[in-house]
Amino acid sequence: MTRRPALTVAELQRNVILRGIAKPTIDRVLEAASFETLKLRQQIYDAEETIRDVYFPLDTVLSIVARMEGGTEIEIGTIGREGTSAFPLLMGASSTANVCYCQVRGAAIRLPATVFRELTAADVILRQRLDRYLQAYVNMLGQLAACNRLHSIYARCARWLLMTRDRVDVDAFPLTQEFLAMMLGTDRSGVAIAAGTLQKAGFIQYTHGTITIVNRAGLEEAVCECYAVARRQFDGLLRPTRPDADAGDS
Repeated sequence: MTRRPALTVAELQRNVILRGIAKPTIDRVLEAASFETLKLRQQIYDAEETIRDVYFPLDTVLSIVARMEGGTEIEIGTIGREGTSAFPLLMGASSTANVCYCQVRGAAIRLPATVFRELTAADVILRQRLDRYLQAYVNMLGQLAACNRLHSIYARCARWLLMTRDRVDVDAFPLTQEFLAMMLGTDRSGVAIAAGTLQKAGFIQYTHGTITIVNRAGLEEAVCECYAVARRQFDGLLRPTRPDADAGDS
């Protein structure tokens, strides 16, 4: 079995939170973390089980899901390269009622939860960045709850596709109708109508379980206001907390 080379600073910087950490913290992360290639639906943590690892997406997208007693699932949040899967740990818990798994396959940094707790206790700037990310995430959840109630599935589908494209940084990504239905809180027929409308408008192509964005400007015209609101949350709240906070970038 071929051993993968050690993590690099350049790889850490692909995640927004890890991009802003100080050198001692960088060194500790490089020592303890690993580079992971996540597969579709690969589990990050399960409901009510101890969370042993924290993931920082690079070009993957993670999905936080509420699972009903009958087995029905609905997505309640997503995590891309702007963040981390560590929400329960940030709030002082070691487990959660929800499930988290890989939604769009790709790369992530995996850090043991014990090391994550050690670093957030020792590095005030890292903790501030994580707290601001958590605030942005909670704000976004509120916006998306309103979006799901007030806006059409057509506009919500466009919003979800743009947010995913921003996170994976490519125009084409695998996505089944079943998965998109779970993310939008609808059934497959509703997804087929929304995606079909976007495709007929020339904004996307949807074939063999792969979405390709072919006209981003058109998709941005189709989207509701919530896409811009979500982007502003992270653009504003993840700025450095001091002038030298991004010293680790060099």
